[in-house]
Amino acid sequence: FVIPKVMWQIYKAMKWADHIHLRCPGNIGLLGCFVQILFPNKPKTIKYAGNWDPKSKQPLSYRLQKQILSNSFLTKNAKVLVYGKWPNQSENIIPFFTASYSEQEIEQVDLERKVKSLRQACTELSRSAQTDNMERHSEQREAILSNEQIATSETPRNDEIERHSAPTCPAGRLVPGSHPNALNFIFVGGLTPGKQPLLSVQVIHQLKEKGYLIKLDMYGEGSEQVYIEKYIEENNLRNEVILHGNVIKETVKRAYKKAHFLLFISKSEGWPKVIAEAMFWGCLPISSGVSCIPYMLGDGTRGAIVNPNINEIVLVVEDYIKDKESYEKQTKKAMEWSRQYTLEKFEEEIKKLL
Repeated sequence: FVIPKVMWQIYKAMKWADHIHLRCPGNIGLLGCFVQILFPNKPKTIKYAGNWDPKSKQPLSYRLQKQILSNSFLTKNAKVLVYGKWPNQSENIIPFFTASYSEQEIEQVDLERKVKSLRQACTELSRSAQTDNMERHSEQREAILSNEQIATSETPRNDEIERHSAPTCPAGRLVPGSHPNALNFIFVGGLTPGKQPLLSVQVIHQLKEKGYLIKLDMYGEGSEQVYIEKYIEENNLRNEVILHGNVIKETVKRAYKKAHFLLFISKSEGWPKVIAEAMFWGCLPISSGVSCIPYMLGDGTRGAIVNPNINEIVLVVEDYIKDKESYEKQTKKAMEWSRQYTLEKFEEEIKKLL
């Protein structure tokens, strides 16, 4: 009996209102979608804060809400605000955005410094890692050749005879957390399974194994934190991965300005504000292709769109390191695009809808 009571309350509120506003998707939003059909002449705005991608896999209730809102016969006199531009949409659907910063907050970002530090970090690490590799390979080779049992041993992976002559590539001697020219990565968001924060840590681990001087600052809290802490401890990443927890806006803003890349491989999003925020401060996103993220990243011209695959993400990072002109060009484009969407612009667009 709860649903009929709730729908009756929604009906009375809509009958009284001059303008109907719904926020979807959600349980109450679904009920609102049904009730608003009874008020075809009243002006409506509906903010769909989820993933509008027609091809995405979503719960039945979400799909039902999208169908009702898209249907101009069932939903009349309405403007449905969705994230991203999608093909073959009805007249109800209007691409929209959200904002984090005001025009007064816009300030110059020293991209030249970022590009320069990108180059220096790799140059200095290359020297250090190469020296370290040569010494370690020499030591391990001597140990292997002097011990026949080590040189040829059975491995549990394939139960075949395998020669141990390719040890893991160590990181350079410089300590990433203390060196000004480290490659700086950032993760901002809840440490939850849907955001896949551990994947970002694993990418940093592999970059370290390949000899890069790197650092990942993680901002946020959640259920995955215990697994991340365990992974950091087991793989000796205390200097490379720093967990900051929840912090104030200004702290995150400073981190964006310093970071070269945002690592954000989320499973599902609406309008991921952290991507727009990173772009605003010249921090290039490396992200998954869910929801409107490809639209935000200009289909790969304002950042990288990747699958949740560690090797693929590492290769993308290495491509940017090798092609610093591409990094600088894409970062500039990202800043220009994101800085269109200020709080003032948001307010102006909302006024046009009312």
